Amino acid sequence: RESRMASEYHRGEMDISEQTATYAVFMALTKWGSLAITAALVLFTLWFCTPAGFIPGAISAVVVTVIGILVLRDKPGAGH
Repeated sequence: RESRMASEYHRGEMDISEQTATYAVFMALTKWGSLAITAALVLFTLWFCTPAGFIPGAISAVVVTVIGILVLRDKPGAGH
């Protein structure tokens, strides 16, 4: 039975749209989640580990977030 099932497989004929969609969601969550973690680390590091305090930490986190959004957003015509 196994040999019959193996012979029915033809490389490149399987519909992989679900796997492609799952990969795209995983990559988007990884990308934007990493940005959120980075912004939070900047905020909390400046807030609690330096004499700068909350306001400079929040401003720095916002700057990191804006730059991250500009760098990480999908570019038009990038093949997506």
